[in-house]
Amino acid sequence: MIASTTPPNGSDPRKDSLIEYPSIFPIKVMGAMVDGFAEAMCQLALQFDPGFDARSIELRPSKGGNYLGVTLNITATSREQLDNLYRALTSHPMVKIVL
Repeated sequence: MIASTTPPNGSDPRKDSLIEYPSIFPIKVMGAMVDGFAEAMCQLALQFDPGFDARSIELRPSKGGNYLGVTLNITATSREQLDNLYRALTSHPMVKIVL
């Protein structure tokens, strides 16, 4: 008989996260091309990563110029931090999508 490596509670800690913490983690955010969008996303990133460097963001306007993609390179320290940041970004009124 082969012994199971899964703990009795059924969760496998190796599958809980594919990310090693801390690490630089890119988050892509898309919104309308409006003044202040990139700055607002930087402010949110700073709330969850006090060491966030706004100079590290990448901006990509859409072909038609109606939307702006912003890549935020944050230092991920935990799954909880990432989940909270994603919730804050997706609930922001300027954000259309978060990847």
